Amino acid sequence: MKKISKIMAIILMFTAVLTACGKKDDAPASNAKNETKTEAKAFEGKTLNVVATSDKYVGLFDKFTEQTGAKVEFLSMSSGEVISRTKAEGKPMADLWFGGGLDAFLAADADGLLEHYVSDNSKEVDPAYKDENGAWIAKGLTVAGFLVNNKILEEKGLDLPMTWDDLAKPEYKGLVIMSNPAVSGTNYAVVKGLLDAKGEEAGWEYLKALNENIEFYSKRGKDPQEKTVQGEFAIGIIPVDNGAFEVAKDNGLTVVYPDMIPWVPEGVAIFKDSENVDVAKAFVDFMLTPEAQAIIAEVDGKDSAQIVVPGVEGLSLGLPKDKLIKEDLTTFGSMREEVLNKFKEIARDKAEQ
Repeated sequence: MKKISKIMAIILMFTAVLTACGKKDDAPASNAKNETKTEAKAFEGKTLNVVATSDKYVGLFDKFTEQTGAKVEFLSMSSGEVISRTKAEGKPMADLWFGGGLDAFLAADADGLLEHYVSDNSKEVDPAYKDENGAWIAKGLTVAGFLVNNKILEEKGLDLPMTWDDLAKPEYKGLVIMSNPAVSGTNYAVVKGLLDAKGEEAGWEYLKALNENIEFYSKRGKDPQEKTVQGEFAIGIIPVDNGAFEVAKDNGLTVVYPDMIPWVPEGVAIFKDSENVDVAKAFVDFMLTPEAQAIIAEVDGKDSAQIVVPGVEGLSLGLPKDKLIKEDLTTFGSMREEVLNKFKEIARDKAEQ
């Protein structure tokens, strides 16, 4: 009995030692886990206020919240309203400005409304897609092309237009619809892009010829696509994304990337002196990660060539990147008023406000 008791004592002692060692080994692992969690939730309790053109990016911001702990609240507002309200109130209305016409971002920066931040994650982003001083950076590109109603062209015995010069041919008179560039950022990019590509003199001559084929310039950006689908027009000048290809497939239409493709960066910026500049900067860092870029590409229906971070894959929409116009973005904002005034002289009463 004494021998058995002695053996049991030894076993119990050995077990206790093992248990103590196990606890000692587990403790650092547990602490490391907690440290990682604390670091990942660096903005717990903070709120990122965002002005956005759409609430369709909720999934993207939810992922940011998951990684940082920061809540995100949205306010939907047009770019023009953002600038006018910020000026009127004399203080930033949000922390982050997500999406919108580049001309508005350039105007806001000129008025000193934007924080300058150059993210380490922006090093590989093409200089054309970001401000060198960090005033804005693109979340992606909007590109323009044609949506063609094949049935109408067949009825009229006309060929599919493949170039901008085709679109200005007399046989397409009254068959083309385009939004007013004064209200549509995409179509302002079309006008400015064609001027950059053709040169001002030849560009304005071209726009005069194109104007002959357009009955009116619509006041909604969606009109060219919708009215081409409905058969009111044969050709709509539209922003091209996956949605355009789906509409074309469902309605027997054709999407055309023309010989010269106008484009415009979709801006993202941080408001100067906002309450949560640090959180906004963290979001810009996050937005430029492959994971976030892939989410944006899916939500926006972007071709790989419309994504600003190299190596991130989007949809295969056949966008020929070599056809993107070499645009002068340095004058995109500064020439806007001059360009629109000249355009108004050509369009006259065709341009709906």
